[in-house]
Amino acid sequence: MSGIVLSASVRQNLLSLQSTADLLATTQNRLSTGKSVNSALDNPTNFFTAQSLDNRASDINNLLDGIANGVQVLQAANTGLTSLQKLIDSAKSIANQALQTTVGYSTKSNVSTTISGATAADLRGTTSFASATAASNVLYDGTAGGAHAASGATTLGAPQGSVSGAGSTVYAADGSTALTGAITLLGTTAASKLATAPADGDTLTVNGKTVTFRAGAAPAQAAVPTGSGVSGNLVTDGNGNTTVYIGTNAAPAATVGDVLTAIDLASGVKTSTITNGAATIGAASAATPSSAAAGVVTLESSTGADLSVTGKADFLKELGLTTATGGGNATVTATRTTSSTTLGSLLQDGSSLNVDGHVITFKNAPVPGSSNAPAVASGFGVSGNVQTDGNGNSTVYLQGGSINDLLKAIDFATGVQTFTLNGSGGGTLATAVGQAPSTINISGQLKLSTGVNADLAITGTGNALAALGLAGNTGTATAFTAARTSGIGGIAGKTLTFTSFNGGTAVNVTFGDGTNGSVKTLDQLNSKLQANNLAATIDANGLLTITASNDYASSTIGSTVAGGAIGGTLTSALTFSTASSPVQDAVAQTARANLVSQYNNILNQIDTTSQDSSFNGVNLLNGDQLKLVFDETGKSSLNITGVTYNSKGLGLASLTVGVDFIDNAASNRVLTNLNAASSTLRSEASALGSNLSVVQIRQDFNKNLINVLQTGSSNLTLADTNVEAANSQALSTRQSIAVSALSLANTSQQSVLQLLR
Repeated sequence: MSGIVLSASVRQNLLSLQSTADLLATTQNRLSTGKSVNSALDNPTNFFTAQSLDNRASDINNLLDGIANGVQVLQAANTGLTSLQKLIDSAKSIANQALQTTVGYSTKSNVSTTISGATAADLRGTTSFASATAASNVLYDGTAGGAHAASGATTLGAPQGSVSGAGSTVYAADGSTALTGAITLLGTTAASKLATAPADGDTLTVNGKTVTFRAGAAPAQAAVPTGSGVSGNLVTDGNGNTTVYIGTNAAPAATVGDVLTAIDLASGVKTSTITNGAATIGAASAATPSSAAAGVVTLESSTGADLSVTGKADFLKELGLTTATGGGNATVTATRTTSSTTLGSLLQDGSSLNVDGHVITFKNAPVPGSSNAPAVASGFGVSGNVQTDGNGNSTVYLQGGSINDLLKAIDFATGVQTFTLNGSGGGTLATAVGQAPSTINISGQLKLSTGVNADLAITGTGNALAALGLAGNTGTATAFTAARTSGIGGIAGKTLTFTSFNGGTAVNVTFGDGTNGSVKTLDQLNSKLQANNLAATIDANGLLTITASNDYASSTIGSTVAGGAIGGTLTSALTFSTASSPVQDAVAQTARANLVSQYNNILNQIDTTSQDSSFNGVNLLNGDQLKLVFDETGKSSLNITGVTYNSKGLGLASLTVGVDFIDNAASNRVLTNLNAASSTLRSEASALGSNLSVVQIRQDFNKNLINVLQTGSSNLTLADTNVEAANSQALSTRQSIAVSALSLANTSQQSVLQLLR
């Protein structure tokens, strides 16, 4: 074609068209690839730089799979640790259940000895007590002026008081016949009956006793209630309560004398002895009975209590005892008169003293067994004016009793004096060895012996405390107390020792008053024994028993294995028993054996769980190692060394029935190992968590770094599609113009050819 000669215009147009086509091809290539640099020819620097960045991003991206697998390996190990921790907690629950189960031994090893008189408050044993003397307030007799001291002979009762019609003559219903005891309450003859008689059911209340009036005749001896007795027109219960049978108008029965007898029975002026339904009535202690003579009714109090009679006013007025009238009640009283032979403040009937738990009662009656008094009841004995049961409970009879009788009753209660019953109402009086009976001194103070059996404690009812000077300086105290004189117990100064028992602190205690390190009480002894795994108890008989604690219930005190040999000067003063061997409780040990089986099952689960905690063949809980590479050079990496966390790796061993869980110490040893295993798991979980955090951070870092590298590569090679699209459009237009110019150039040559034709 070299022979072809193109015109300059055609050649120029062809070159322009070729250049445009080349540029258009380049632009279209950039648009199709999206890159402005597709080869080293485009831009060597950018091409090779971008290629280096892409290669590094690719290398790092290849490491992400390994890192992701590493994360899962760590997650699997962490899941295993969580499960192992739960299994350890279950094992702890079993061990704690063993601690809460009944002690596996019905009897623990112990040594014992008896300390006579020892109590939990004072282990020193029998304390020598001496009787002390306590003084009352001054007691005065009834001498005028109220300043004359009482003596032992001063009586507790006083001469009778009386009340009468004050000289006014009282007449029968006819108004002219002077009243006497023979006058009946009812009847048809006015000269022999009262004008106003009590009705059926009316009552008189005499010193708290009841006199009841009934119409009709008194019942026969065989018909009276059990325990009561009939005497003439009266039926009495022997305790001062009496029924008076007044008869009828046609057949009158009771007389004024019968009414006065009933009042005297209630007041204690008279007594009744009941035998087979019959009552024998007599005057008490030679007392003057109430009377009605020459129109005057006189009521007498007893020597043991003042008199108080309450009844219908009209009836009492009929007897000339009151001026009150009507159907309402009126009260008539007769007060005893104190004198130089009586207490200035008289005791009230029914008052009592409680002396060291024994009761002394003051009673307005003659002492049993005396003239006209009931016989001494079975099981009781009488000494002077005191009736006692021989055990410290007594009744002091006010009608004849004196201060000496009171002091005797108090001494019976404290044990200072004894009264041995003889079965026939008497007995033998004796003073306890080494003690002195209570007395009253010349100043009128009671000198009360406390006795040696107990500290003195006296409380009272009624006016007993106040009347006997036992109500304190103010006269209002509710108790009177005094302490015995005490000595030191039998083992004071003795020393008890135990060598170390099961690793405890050896015991070395000296018994004393509880000061300067000495031991007096059971609590103080237990405080010393506790550190040596021992405990002490004492019973009511002074038996001191020292026992192995629950933690070491399977151990024998003083054995070669456990230790705890007993010694000291106390063992030479007292004989301790040989240490007994513990006796197993079959039921409890069966329960503990079941717990051992449950525990061993947990250990099997720990073993299988640690073996199953793997991912993709790597198990960090079974001794495997994990290496993770984080960069393309291998310089940045993390090595994680696995652990072996089966039961042995955690320091846990299978338990043996009859050895483990048999007592609290064995259970606590297992708990100690479980707590250590739990701490190990928590520590490893913390380490795994830290490693997992590092791996996840590097994983995120590598992902971000890959993005940075790829972005940098793209920045060097990517084309600007907007520019390239505009270039493509411009080149297409340019190509069209070039084609048109080439056509025009060819047209000019054709015109020359036409000319040649």
